[in-house]
Amino acid sequence: MAELGDYILFKNGIKGIVEKVYENSVIVNITENKTEWEFGGNRTVVAHKNYKVLVVHDVKANVKYTRF
Repeated sequence: MAELGDYILFKNGIKGIVEKVYENSVIVNITENKTEWEFGGNRTVVAHKNYKVLVVHDVKANVKYTRF
């Protein structure tokens, strides 16, 4: 499950940063969208089962690393 600040990939090539984590989903600020899909305010909600974590951001240590 993603955490605050993690970079995720969803919907066939859309990337974003997790802004808020809920029990069943996350709110994502979209940073890259190579699809025809449009999102109001460049934000959307994504269910935990529908994304892959690309880069983990440890907020407390302010460190980013790739999850393999």
